Amino acid sequence: MTRYVLVHGAWGGSYGFRFVRRLLHADGHEVFTPSLTGIGERSHLTGPHVDLSTHVLDLVNVVRYEDLDDIVLLGYSYGGMVVTGALDHIGTRVRELVYLDAFVPADGDSLATLTGGGFGNPASDIGAPWLVPPPKREYDDPVAAEWSNLRRTPQPVGTLTEPVRLSTPLEDQPFGRTYIRATVDPGAVFETPARRAKESPAWRYHEIATNHMIPENRPAELAALLRELA
Repeated sequence: MTRYVLVHGAWGGSYGFRFVRRLLHADGHEVFTPSLTGIGERSHLTGPHVDLSTHVLDLVNVVRYEDLDDIVLLGYSYGGMVVTGALDHIGTRVRELVYLDAFVPADGDSLATLTGGGFGNPASDIGAPWLVPPPKREYDDPVAAEWSNLRRTPQPVGTLTEPVRLSTPLEDQPFGRTYIRATVDPGAVFETPARRAKESPAWRYHEIATNHMIPENRPAELAALLRELA
């Protein structure tokens, strides 16, 4: 049995892993899919106070309170920011760190700096908007597109502008590192981390032939890759 912790992306929720979760559960694995505060299933808790540190604690507390160890920790898209920020707190509990078409920040990076996004800073700009609306996403299945796009919620801007804190570079950490890249209509923002992983002997690198919405488009293929890390 392997313990997986899967962290969803921006504007989403843990529901995005529902198919992957079922497949891994059917094999007897434990799967935890934390919901990040202020979005998805926890959108009722949104507010300008919600930032990246809040989401890092969402993850850290699940791992600590469930007393999870030797885990496969996956960050999807924006979730790469969250899992990276959690490493100073729970890195010793991680066996394999997986970035699923995700940002791979260094210490001091934010999603805003990695994308060049001009999100503003509501903490210093009184009256500035503090919610960032979700972009519409494309899915392989029109039914899945309708179902999922209805559930995407605006995201507090502090989660996108607060920098990550990481005291030890990823390649110097004792756990394994895996990057999984979507190859259909690939987003330019993930080219740099994908190339870093593909060209480095310190990483495992895989590709899935679909667009960015991998967990819902290709759950069986993703689950198969995750089983290989068990």
